[in-house]
Amino acid sequence: MQTKRIIPCLDIKNGRTVKGINFEDLRDAGDPVDLAEIYSEQGADELVFLDISATEERRKTLAKLVERVAERINIPFTVGGGISTIEDVSILLNSGADKVSINSAAVKNPDLITQISNRFGNQCVVVAIDAKEVNEQWKVHLVGGKQATEIDLFDWAIKVEKLGAGEILFTSMNNDGTKAGFANQALAKLSTLVNIPVIASGGAGNKKHFLEAFQQGNADAALAASVFHFKEIEIPELKQYLSTNTIQVRI
Repeated sequence: MQTKRIIPCLDIKNGRTVKGINFEDLRDAGDPVDLAEIYSEQGADELVFLDISATEERRKTLAKLVERVAERINIPFTVGGGISTIEDVSILLNSGADKVSINSAAVKNPDLITQISNRFGNQCVVVAIDAKEVNEQWKVHLVGGKQATEIDLFDWAIKVEKLGAGEILFTSMNNDGTKAGFANQALAKLSTLVNIPVIASGGAGNKKHFLEAFQQGNADAALAASVFHFKEIEIPELKQYLSTNTIQVRI
């Protein structure tokens, strides 16, 4: 049985870690390099770094900041934000990232998924999907959640796997920042439709929410931000709780 992963997420804007609710009302959460080091030492399984305004501002992810983070951690590191070409991927991997996360660019140019997968291996490609449930339909959103599409979450997930994605990072915009729990029904459906790992994102508020994401949502990993940044949940304590509740985690 594969161990479940706990992944802190650093949402970066102007070189600082930020966190909002439903993708809005961002507030400062600290220095990304310091936070990354803390999470690595605490036993996080991986780290995700998302330059959340890179696509909207039409610029590249901050490669120098990626380098500084990579120097201070010893866990797998995924970087996303503003990636639209193979060259972008190459720069980030050379700066210390282990994987890249693509979102808006994957929708606009699905072939990019295949190109990255063919060149660097599918384990390197995380397709991030931000989706919102409206009238019982989950629709994909782009540009940091600002641009709605008519693309169905589940159809898109199946397609990205076929194109060469190695993992899906699904963020429920309805749940994001609410601390009311993950979108477990959607997660469970995703896990039955694809054969690649699904990372749950959006809604973590307490330790039980992580347990539910694994038990009810069948997620392979659970990602969170504010509960870790503001020390509402400590990673060692969370892993101990999950282990006590028969979830296989690396302690």
